[in-house]
Amino acid sequence: MQMTLHDVPLSAPSCGNCPIRHKAVCARCEADELASLDQIKFYRSFEAGQTLIWSGDRMDFVASVVTGVATLSQVMEDGRTQTVGLLFPSDFVGRPGRDTAPYNVVATTDLLMCCFRKKPFEELMVKTPHIGQRLLEMTLDELDVAREWMLLLGRKTAREKIASLLAIVARRDAGLKMKAPQGKIVVDLPLTREAMADYLGLTLETVSRQISALKRDGVIELEGKRHVVIPDFDRLVEEAGDDSDGGIVG
Repeated sequence: MQMTLHDVPLSAPSCGNCPIRHKAVCARCEADELASLDQIKFYRSFEAGQTLIWSGDRMDFVASVVTGVATLSQVMEDGRTQTVGLLFPSDFVGRPGRDTAPYNVVATTDLLMCCFRKKPFEELMVKTPHIGQRLLEMTLDELDVAREWMLLLGRKTAREKIASLLAIVARRDAGLKMKAPQGKIVVDLPLTREAMADYLGLTLETVSRQISALKRDGVIELEGKRHVVIPDFDRLVEEAGDDSDGGIVG
């Protein structure tokens, strides 16, 4: 049974102190454009494990993730589920011009979404080039990530896959704080080991074994199941088989 979503009228951040303001779809907006967005904006919160959107559902809103992490997944005809993407803070959910959702979207942590009514948002895009430009940039970035992930799944070892996922989480966390990912980094892993296995195309046993190996070799430190300390980010990147920009080394 799907849990009830919660509209959040009071506790959500204003545009001025929003933690994703510099990276979200509104990043390029001027004050008058933000005021127009504010007229069609509302916030919704979701609990960890709650389905935000079911594949095939009609969507009457688009949204940015403010806090928390969600997964994108597809269900195959035989019932198997494949995680095909992650949504981090500032990522955009929904597609203007598309009536239905192509994926299931499930909160992996408690989640806060900044939502916009879909039709007014589409109309505002026509009148506000800054929104359309930023959304195009984000869409192209998402395409690049998808292509890199296809290469990762096809070429990397299990150890490199785990290190790559940790590096992705660390980079996104640093970017949200407007910092370069370097030196010692502390992050909270948003996925369970079961979810990591599904996302990376590995078995649960392999994920656990490789995480233990990375810990034993001093690449990471664990505090509980999800709190990860990365003593040296450059070393983690080397373990991932990446170059300094995050691309895969040929």
